[in-house]
Amino acid sequence: MTYEWGYTYGPPMAVAPLPQVRAVLDYAVQVIPREKIFLGVPLYGYDWPLPYERGITRAESISPEYAVALALRHGAEILYDESAQSPYFYYTDRGGRAHVVWFEDARSMDAKLHLIDAYGLRGAGYWSLMRAMPQNWVLLHALYDVKTLL
Repeated sequence: MTYEWGYTYGPPMAVAPLPQVRAVLDYAVQVIPREKIFLGVPLYGYDWPLPYERGITRAESISPEYAVALALRHGAEILYDESAQSPYFYYTDRGGRAHVVWFEDARSMDAKLHLIDAYGLRGAGYWSLMRAMPQNWVLLHALYDVKTLL
C-alpha cells in the first residue's frame, strides 16, 4: 500500500506522492522478494475545504473524473506538483468557501506504473476500482500486457 498520505482527516496533499511511494518501495524490496510485490495504486482523490483545521476538517473522497469535472465547473486551473507527481487545483464553492483538490491523472499514474519495472515488481493492484478514471485503462494497456488474476 503506497497511498493515503493525503486522506480524509489529514492535511491536504497528494494521495500517493512519489517520494513517499518510493520510500515504501525502498523498504519493501529489502524485506519481501520483489516478484511477490504488487504496487498499491489509488484511483481517487480528495477535496478539502479550506482552511484546514486538524481534527476538524474532513475531505471528501472523489474520483479523478469527478475532480476534472469539478475543476471545469469552477474554471479552476489544474496544476501539477513535480515532486509529488500529482495534479491539484484550488476553487471556491458557491458558498464562498475555498477548497483544494488532489487527485490522480494519466501523468501521475504513468509515474507510479513505471515504478513497477524500475523496482522489478510483480505488478500493480488498484484501490477503489469503482471510481471512474478512463485514461488509466488506456495508459495501463499501452504499457503492459494486462492479465486478470482470479
